[in-house]
Amino acid sequence: MRADPVTDPICYHAEGPVWWPSWGLRWVDMLAGDVMTLRPDGEPTRTHVGTVVACLRPREGGGAVLALERAVASTRRDDLTELTVGPTFVPDGIRLNEGGCDPDGRFWVGSMAYDQQPDAATLYVMDEDLSAHVALDPVTVSNGIVWSPDGATGYYADTATHRVISFPYDGTAAIEAPRTLVDLGPDGSPDGLTVDAEGGVWMAMNGDGEVRRYTPQGRLDEVVQVPARQVTACTFGGDDLGTLYITTSREGLDDGDDPLAGGVCAIRPGVSGLPALTWRG
Repeated sequence: MRADPVTDPICYHAEGPVWWPSWGLRWVDMLAGDVMTLRPDGEPTRTHVGTVVACLRPREGGGAVLALERAVASTRRDDLTELTVGPTFVPDGIRLNEGGCDPDGRFWVGSMAYDQQPDAATLYVMDEDLSAHVALDPVTVSNGIVWSPDGATGYYADTATHRVISFPYDGTAAIEAPRTLVDLGPDGSPDGLTVDAEGGVWMAMNGDGEVRRYTPQGRLDEVVQVPARQVTACTFGGDDLGTLYITTSREGLDDGDDPLAGGVCAIRPGVSGLPALTWRG
């Protein structure tokens, strides 16, 4: 299978796609601090929210929760105005990265050092007052975190480990008793994750130009070719949640190299996704 572009390469570092009925598709141009929205006519728009915006997820009742550079913000408005920014909890030299909500409505978000120093980062869980608690420490490049359709299993990628782990979830705000779902070897760089309605785990493979689907047992089941090497994240969307949207990055690339990098691609892979889990803050 091969994904096709749905936007021009308009972002420097596109990340964190999420579909929500009142928004349609949103993602971030992370290091520009912009939230991108794909309008119904296919045109993307930008909303600037900070120096960095690492990811966002819908808020129950309307609005969103957003990971900024070193703090988390929330709003009750779908247009992302009237942001309430929580306390700064991330040390200097480190920024927030990918995140997601658990089945109990908490927002999990991880960090990474700008120089990707090993073991300098942390995975956090956010309280309703936007204060942070440690869920896993240390990590290096915290990336995708998602849950199985029944909510009993979580999946998490620390890119620098070249692995995706699974962990039992019973409502505890921490990763305990993890096991390796997939070991991708020294050249494998798992980035963002999503899960489909059948329980398949889709992994954005940064540097490989692929999104891979693995079974809950860790068996490679499907590969989607993407026309840009630095694949960052993926999510299911559309009215039937049957379209897989894929973000890409041109961070660190020379002009003219990988010309479609920085755009969003899509494919209908024959399986549907799950509605985005919401933040209950």
